[in-house]
Amino acid sequence: MPTVHLAYGKHGLRVNLPDNVPVTVIEPRYVPGLPDETAALREALRSPIGSPPLADLVRPTDTVAIVFSDITRPMPNDRVLPVLLEELARAGVSDDHIVLINALATHRPQTEPELRRMLGDALVDRYRILQHNAWDDGMLVPVTTNRAGRTVRVNRAYLEASVRILTGFIEPHFFAGFSGGPKAVLPGIADAEAILDNHGPPMIAHPQATWAVTEGNPIWEEMRDIARATSPTFILNVALNRERRITGVFAGEMEAAHRAGVAFVREHAVQPVPEPFDIVITSNSGYPLDLNLYQAVKGMSAAAQIVRPGGDILVVAECWDGIPDHGEYKRLLWEAASPEDLLARILTPGFRCQDSWEAQIQAQIQRKARVHVYADGLTDEELRRAHVFPCRSVEETVDRLLRENPDARIAVLPDGPQTVPVLIPEGESLGN
Repeated sequence: MPTVHLAYGKHGLRVNLPDNVPVTVIEPRYVPGLPDETAALREALRSPIGSPPLADLVRPTDTVAIVFSDITRPMPNDRVLPVLLEELARAGVSDDHIVLINALATHRPQTEPELRRMLGDALVDRYRILQHNAWDDGMLVPVTTNRAGRTVRVNRAYLEASVRILTGFIEPHFFAGFSGGPKAVLPGIADAEAILDNHGPPMIAHPQATWAVTEGNPIWEEMRDIARATSPTFILNVALNRERRITGVFAGEMEAAHRAGVAFVREHAVQPVPEPFDIVITSNSGYPLDLNLYQAVKGMSAAAQIVRPGGDILVVAECWDGIPDHGEYKRLLWEAASPEDLLARILTPGFRCQDSWEAQIQAQIQRKARVHVYADGLTDEELRRAHVFPCRSVEETVDRLLRENPDARIAVLPDGPQTVPVLIPEGESLGN
């Protein structure tokens, strides 16, 4: 009986699958971690892409804003930021001239213990840390207008700094193409209305708003345009492998460095698949990405790329943070009678609600396939109210589905949305 190890929580989940059915495991091409992360980070800061070295861009009199990823991302802030801060100190910038901004977008703020886990005690004790609030008018400053003609506002501390540094992690993203780069500004430190526009129903429904697409994707292009309007001084992005080790460092001018990072990640994350599967088992990439059902929609979306219409998606996500209770995603699910009703509500002209993007994508997926969720952090009743099928044993659920369709073909995405499976008929090549 073949055993697969799925990324789940902090420790993973082992699943035994039957011998008598074809099982295809689809993973990113493995890239080993860099032998010396600190040296690689330092080298990227001193020999960046499309930019002078960071130390040449700052003076001791500068004020510096550094935007960092929140707890919903596996960004190794505790390993990346100290090297960046050391480089600023080498250039003569004092600690009291630096602010670290948590790019929360519309997510909840982090508790102090969470910040300490994310950044390390030394950084929390030494530097000023600001948690972005997308609804706080006093924290926001107008920058430009978006595609909807609305004024976009961005974090005041970031815009008022003379040096603006964006940090982040580049991975495939289910509607922005890839994370990292401009996403640190929009949605990271933008106002709630700008986020609602960028993630609104018409944008989410666009056929190019999908995995691994940037150019031609209206969501990503607007993110780029808004970030560009803030004149970032420098970015520092990394790529990671399944062990959360850094595999690549991309620093320098925002667009050039992010483009290089995207090319690197695309090379090993995008995997061609010749035909769809009846059952697709996926993770949500484990801790911290599988903290709640909202985030687990990414795992559903990765699986949806290769499931046949009418097939089954089985997602394993720990969901220690629940549905969650914060935000509007849970309310949207609870109030809808079905996925069809949920989608109809969201697509009603004039509809506008935080977190509708996650609910919309979930409903779109459920028009194509049944979704089953294995989550220790959620009850069966909570899962049913979220319009998914509860699963308490992956093996038992697979056995039941095989009784319905003994000829079913099974695919497994052990690393979930770290892999972008793409249907490419045999004989065709995988383009970018």
